Amino acid sequence: MKAIRITETGGPAVMKLVDVEVGKPGRGEVRVRQTAVGLNYIDTYHRSGLYPVPLPSGIGLEAAGVVEELGEGVTSLKVGDRIAYGVGALGAYAEMRNLPANRITRLTDAISDETAAGMMLKGMTVRYLLRATYKVQAGETILLHAAAGGVGLILSQWAKALGVTVIGTVGSDAKMQIARDHGCDHVINSSTENVVARVKEITGGAGVPVVYDGVGQATLVTSLDCLKPRGLLVSFGNASGPVKAFDLGMLASRGSLYVTRPTLMTYTASDADLKETADDLVQMVSSGKVKIPVNQRYALADAVKAHEDLESRKTTGTTVLIP
Repeated sequence: MKAIRITETGGPAVMKLVDVEVGKPGRGEVRVRQTAVGLNYIDTYHRSGLYPVPLPSGIGLEAAGVVEELGEGVTSLKVGDRIAYGVGALGAYAEMRNLPANRITRLTDAISDETAAGMMLKGMTVRYLLRATYKVQAGETILLHAAAGGVGLILSQWAKALGVTVIGTVGSDAKMQIARDHGCDHVINSSTENVVARVKEITGGAGVPVVYDGVGQATLVTSLDCLKPRGLLVSFGNASGPVKAFDLGMLASRGSLYVTRPTLMTYTASDADLKETADDLVQMVSSGKVKIPVNQRYALADAVKAHEDLESRKTTGTTVLIP
């Protein structure tokens, strides 16, 4: 079968489509024929070396497909089940692979394969951000950076369903309506507007209790300046580069602020936490309260082009690779 592999880190061109042998599933595993693969910004971190991985390596964490064979001891799934996963071992950019049965989720008929492939990692990220890292409450106003991105479009819808007012930032006028259409009550073009001034205007000078920031270094100070005293900055991504040399005094001078750098892997480390997180996501999407906009599709063989477009901010919402 075909799969994307990297033997060195660097730009998108280091990804190569190669032939790979897939053996029989081991004990506790299932073999999955993959029908759609999710593209996520974390994939670029593994490829570039920002998040080091042993080489050579597969790439990708998220996909959907069909169970084709059961390993010894597997009773929770059966051949023919439609499944998806978002916290698997690296290697989702592939036509077929073996996976641990206890780390994948059975799909409902209401969720298509492409939707599933694009929702698991980003959707479970949104779930822990809104319901665990900071449990948002109806009536609160929050700030979300990159509101037209994959995580942003899901988070704004989910927050809206919880009765939260969402302020979203985007990088261009073209993305403003996309953010509005997916739950943002207020949208700020960070390229042309003063984000801090607009947030203070919207909140009557109070600021927000929490900022969800997947951008990183470029938005750090802006995010802190938008918080109310004792507010929380949730820095969950590095789209502009990682935050470095952080001065704790910045928290004191702005009102005893908090900052956290969470990861989905930590919040889904146990099978119980993963199941609770995935089940909540499946329920929200199946109900129609959260829709997953699959806006770009690439062949698996075109993964290089997909990464180029993602990093140049040409994509919106969810992107999938089709094996």
